[in-house]
Amino acid sequence: MKLSTFNALKSRNYRLYFYGQFVSLIGTWMQRTAVSWVVYTLTHSSFMLGLTFFAGQFPSFVLGLFGGVVSDRYDRYRVLLITQFASLIQASILAVLILVGHYKVWELLALSVLLGCINAFDVPSRQSLVYDMVEDKTMIPNALALNSSMVNLARLIGPAVAGVVLEKLGPGICFILNAGSFVAVIISLMRMRLKPYIPKPHRKKVWTQDMREGFSYLKRTPAIAKVILMLAVMSLLVVPYATMMPVYAKVIFNGDATTFGYIDSFIGLGALTGALFLASLPPSANRKRILWMNTILFGLGLILFSHTKWFPLAMVFAMLSGFGMMAQTTVSNTIIQTTVTPAMRGRVISYFAMAYFGLQPLGSLLIGAVSQYIGAPATLLAEGLAALAVVGIFWKYLRAKETAGEDDAHLLIGESPLPSEEDVPLTPAPERADGTFTKRAII
Repeated sequence: MKLSTFNALKSRNYRLYFYGQFVSLIGTWMQRTAVSWVVYTLTHSSFMLGLTFFAGQFPSFVLGLFGGVVSDRYDRYRVLLITQFASLIQASILAVLILVGHYKVWELLALSVLLGCINAFDVPSRQSLVYDMVEDKTMIPNALALNSSMVNLARLIGPAVAGVVLEKLGPGICFILNAGSFVAVIISLMRMRLKPYIPKPHRKKVWTQDMREGFSYLKRTPAIAKVILMLAVMSLLVVPYATMMPVYAKVIFNGDATTFGYIDSFIGLGALTGALFLASLPPSANRKRILWMNTILFGLGLILFSHTKWFPLAMVFAMLSGFGMMAQTTVSNTIIQTTVTPAMRGRVISYFAMAYFGLQPLGSLLIGAVSQYIGAPATLLAEGLAALAVVGIFWKYLRAKETAGEDDAHLLIGESPLPSEEDVPLTPAPERADGTFTKRAII
């Protein structure tokens, strides 16, 4: 592993964020695993699993644009602190409910909706703040890839720990540990040394001019719009495959909560490997080529996993799926962050969040409903085929960069530092017919 893989950790602010967020995400994955298991144990319904995921993610779709405007208008640091305290309160309420023992499915769904509303404001501010945390802007792609590594290492550890805790101590302890994990990220945020926030006058109306401006920017910047559109299709039809994992653990593999934790952990191990691979790439790497190659791997992994009944071999295919899935978020986020005009960063990231987090719950409902009729294996097979179809649909766009032999990150980062938000006029990065960007994208 190249030492350059961890270059972004040289930044003190990003290092604090990385370690604090890592602890918090382990707790988040523990809670997510425990909620899914509790709901499936109570209902024995794959549709209810999809509905639970829908309840937790769909508010990001509804409120995502507003969250992006808030991120661009106000102090992102303060917004992030507020969302972390709100998440701590939500997790504490959930822990109390479970420990008391008098809970119903609708209460779990309601708390999932509350968390989804919080995340609608958390994601745009958190993703945008990463840009401000890293002093050396040439390290932005590395920081984003390390961020994905952190998420997937937590996904590897969290479900495995949750499986053991569920079996030995019960779901209530999972929720208590998650509530406590938010303290780590709050402390890390409070120890950061960021530039003082300078309030700016807001002459535009939030619901009309600000939001319309964000959509118009995407229309004028097809390089970003196409990445978000591809991510949206994948999030609707392919990424929600994880909804079926409790069914595989309990029915296909005749297992228990520990089995469920193992499956999630092997998916996370594959994703972590993929994230570290992306973090090791040089700035000149062709990220669009990586995106289409990993999408093919993602689809093939799901196809092979769908009808494999021998658990060890199935875990190999689960890792392959996780590796391929990683490109959907990390590469897409990198292309966006290194291309977007800084003044529009929050709003564009809100579209990214809507595409990824907002459409997944709709996909989970769709997949949960379809699996009721054709079964979990056939549903996963169809999702794998859908991933290959997405590559075919976006083939011309994905191959354009390879023909040019250049990459956005090379033009935007390799040749000169990214500008500050104050220095950049609100103009889109011009795109040539072959999909590359001209030098005017950085002036």
